[in-house]
Amino acid sequence: MSPSTTGGLHVVTLCTGNAARSVMAGVMLAQLAEAEGLALTVTTAGTHVLEGQPMGMRTKEAIIAIGALDTSMLGRHRSHQLTAEDCAAADLIVAMEADHVAYVRRVHPEAAGHTATMHRVVTELSDKATGFSTRLAALDLHAVDLATEIDVLDPAGADQPRYDACALEIWELSQALIALMA
Repeated sequence: MSPSTTGGLHVVTLCTGNAARSVMAGVMLAQLAEAEGLALTVTTAGTHVLEGQPMGMRTKEAIIAIGALDTSMLGRHRSHQLTAEDCAAADLIVAMEADHVAYVRRVHPEAAGHTATMHRVVTELSDKATGFSTRLAALDLHAVDLATEIDVLDPAGADQPRYDACALEIWELSQALIALMA
């Protein structure tokens, strides 16, 4: 696993339909990285996607509600199924739940060593004493017992306050992750 060809890190954010959680995380990580001057490429994807769909209005409203983000480009999002190319390009695949990690292990086993839930990465990645790839490898992600994972719950089908709460949770996790990467 090496930094992406852009000279920085490449992160794939992953949820089920690539319509809410991975989109929120992608927007947040990209903008936080830019603000920190961190070279970061972010791709959003899903495990079971209807290709080319825009983000839902509740997702968009939840991102807007954070208040600290540039929301001018939100209309450009189109859903995307995770591919082997995404996995090969990624330094880290940030999954929103254990089922997404299990999907990667099953369908893209070569990416298991750099795939984890967002909660695991934020709570287990060590400080910046060594390079990112070394710290990530030390987590031994391919062997993590997925029964112990903490999921970012899917707001799909819920009301706007549930989407807003999900966005706030991802916002806090995104800030923590960028601090560990910067």
